[in-house]
Amino acid sequence: MSQRQDTTSNLEFYPLTPERWPDLVDLFGDRGAWGGCWCMWWRLPAVDFDRLRGEETKRLLKEIVDSGEPPGILAYAAGKPVGWCAVGPREAYVRLTSSPKYAKVLAPVDDEPVWSVVCFYVRPGHRRQGITVPLLKAAVAFAAARGARIVEGYPVDKSKLPSPSAWTGTVGTFRKAGFVEVARRDPVRPILRFYLA
Repeated sequence: MSQRQDTTSNLEFYPLTPERWPDLVDLFGDRGAWGGCWCMWWRLPAVDFDRLRGEETKRLLKEIVDSGEPPGILAYAAGKPVGWCAVGPREAYVRLTSSPKYAKVLAPVDDEPVWSVVCFYVRPGHRRQGITVPLLKAAVAFAAARGARIVEGYPVDKSKLPSPSAWTGTVGTFRKAGFVEVARRDPVRPILRFYLA
């Protein structure tokens, strides 16, 4: 059995609760995943994010976790945190509407309430092992358990633009998880949805 098969068959998924905060810190490392982001990029207007990135974004994410509403899902392999997926109600991600770039491209498709998947992070050494698809499925299940009827994603279409840092996911990942494309206002940034019963 290959390493990829071993990794994906042994994955476990848990919401990021206060008790699991040290696991996220371990996963993200000193750089806070990417350049001090701490998964706050979508949650803050650009001017605030640029001013606060680093220890302040870490503190802000910790406040969200401590509030009792998990902001995403952790993936574990053999008890070690290896992956992260941010998911929550669309309105939590203010940059979807405040960013001049994304407000038009990722504007709401309709008036339906949606949950958004905005970010993935996989630990170095565990990438390209098939973790993101089951992690995305776990994020959908998490949203469904909290009443979501539509889960939305904003992946990069790598067939149109190579992206070594496709932290919003790739179209292929979302399609493998059962998402369907519902809008494409930019060649490389479609909107895909998973409709829950």
